[in-house]
Amino acid sequence: MKIQNHSYKCLIASGCLILIALVMTLLGLGFRLGLDFSGGCLIRLDMGQAFEQADVAMALKNQGIAAYSLAVSGENGQILQIRVPELEDAEEISALQAGLEAAFAENYPDLNAPATAAGLIGPAADITFLLNAFICLLFAIAFILVYFIIRFDIRSGIVAVVSLLHDWLIVASFMVILRGVLRVNASFAAVMLVVTACSVYNLYILFNRIRENRKLPACRNLSRGEIVTLSIGQNCGRTVSTLLITLLLFGTLSVIGAEAIREISLPIIIGAIASAYSTNMISGYLWAPLRGRAKTKKKAKKA
Repeated sequence: MKIQNHSYKCLIASGCLILIALVMTLLGLGFRLGLDFSGGCLIRLDMGQAFEQADVAMALKNQGIAAYSLAVSGENGQILQIRVPELEDAEEISALQAGLEAAFAENYPDLNAPATAAGLIGPAADITFLLNAFICLLFAIAFILVYFIIRFDIRSGIVAVVSLLHDWLIVASFMVILRGVLRVNASFAAVMLVVTACSVYNLYILFNRIRENRKLPACRNLSRGEIVTLSIGQNCGRTVSTLLITLLLFGTLSVIGAEAIREISLPIIIGAIASAYSTNMISGYLWAPLRGRAKTKKKAKKA
């Protein structure tokens, strides 16, 4: 049995997208590293009272700062720590510090200007963090492979791993292609785990439906490709509703959330779409010919 024609087209489309990201990476336009990996400048201000993060975002925007991260400390939440990309020299740091103090002084008269401190800091995440994240992903692959082998069969396990790698590569490719909007920070590891959960859930539902349909008397005369198509059609409503809920939730966060929230929500949206796409357009039709070849080999051995 051959893979359905539309599955070939989907595989080619995914391959082209991954190839574009690979070429960009080779040309030096790969991942755009965020503050967690590139370091930057840390500014610490004692606001004198609790403050609104919206005021901080507006002040930074007026100073021409688009990428930043915030941390709040102190008993009353009055200590503000701002991390921004590394500035070129001490004059730029001093200018940014003075501009923020002037902007906050209007709404926060208790601002303790003499306590303000600013300086350069190194990256918060290093090669050890990346290595640990990579090891976690390898454990996730191994666990998923074993689980699908036990729950279904070895061919389902192989297809599940291939589908999961496809989803990861699609998310990584979009991070490269949309590097002007998205940055890679330490939170990207959590994004990949969420994408993994979406992929496993969709694959489990699909393979479980395929197994149930194969047992039905009405499906005994259907080919494996036809059973896959039938199963996908039966799961279509659930897949669409789950995807719409995900898009609604994280899409809202992308629109009204801060920059740090947007850097998490957009990759998750991409991963959720990639998971639904690969499960319904690729994975089942990869499983069908694998299953067919396995049965052919068994019959040959018996003969």
